[in-house]
Amino acid sequence: MAQTNVLVVEDESIVSKDIQHSLKKLGYNVVGAAATGEQAVKLAVEAQPDIILMDIMLKGEMNGIEAATQIRQETNIPVIFLTAYADESTLNKAKVTQPYGYIIKPFKEIDIHTSIEMALYKHKKEAEVLKERDLLFNLVESQGSANDLLFVKSNSRLVKLRISDIYYIEALKDYVVINTLNARYTVHSTMKDIESKLPESEFARVHRSFIVRIDKIVAIEQPNLILENDKKVIPIGGSYKDDLSRRLKLV
Repeated sequence: MAQTNVLVVEDESIVSKDIQHSLKKLGYNVVGAAATGEQAVKLAVEAQPDIILMDIMLKGEMNGIEAATQIRQETNIPVIFLTAYADESTLNKAKVTQPYGYIIKPFKEIDIHTSIEMALYKHKKEAEVLKERDLLFNLVESQGSANDLLFVKSNSRLVKLRISDIYYIEALKDYVVINTLNARYTVHSTMKDIESKLPESEFARVHRSFIVRIDKIVAIEQPNLILENDKKVIPIGGSYKDDLSRRLKLV
């Protein structure tokens, strides 16, 4: 198994050497040590370590928080802050950079080991989620050869769903529920995003919380409409009423 490469950023020489010694004892590979924020950014980009241990209160023009912010803008390397200052003000400034942990000085080797392993695990899982999201996006975007298909996440799997099977879609806080006659799929998305992926000629937004397939509508009993087969009753929002009337070609 490959060693984990660590960059140490600490402006106190003795403390830096002590950290490096502890890392080597724990089986990590120290790819570099920086004493300033500017040097930390340079080494992070050049060495591309797996993780960075960053002192918050660095001497010089760029402190550890500023260095971590720039590193985050240029790379995807997780940062763990080293600090002797656990006050609310310092932590509030530091958390904006979305660090993967804090190690409070003075610390023991077990603190370093635990923090690094937890941070690496979290970073790995986040990368997997991003990869899956990108895969889903690419599948949806490549519908050109299969215009009747959507791919939705269900029980940690990507499931192929025919757009023609969709009856209606309902908003549910930060999620949307895609309903077919025999199944429901809850996905983390917005109504606006889902609506953009559906054929405009086949679907209509009838309420801020509902999108319906037009050819599934069997009746309208104001202020509701009724879908075929499952007889689902869906409200019609006032601001959507006129557009729905045009889409249905009422006479």
